[in-house]
Amino acid sequence: MERDSERDPDSTADDGSTGVAEVDQVLADVAAVSGTPVAGHVAVFERAHEQLRRALDAQPEPGQQQGA
Repeated sequence: MERDSERDPDSTADDGSTGVAEVDQVLADVAAVSGTPVAGHVAVFERAHEQLRRALDAQPEPGQQQGA
């Protein structure tokens, strides 16, 4: 997972991205759910939850700054 260690961890890019590709993809998937039948929302949110947990549980690469 590539992160910009110089970026303020509490800010987002002008385009709304987090700077973490995996998280940005999950956010895009969740945003797209509004155009789908409600019956499919649970699967999207469950997948998003799992993907975000994996991203949070991932060990930072050597040399990456960890948040406080």
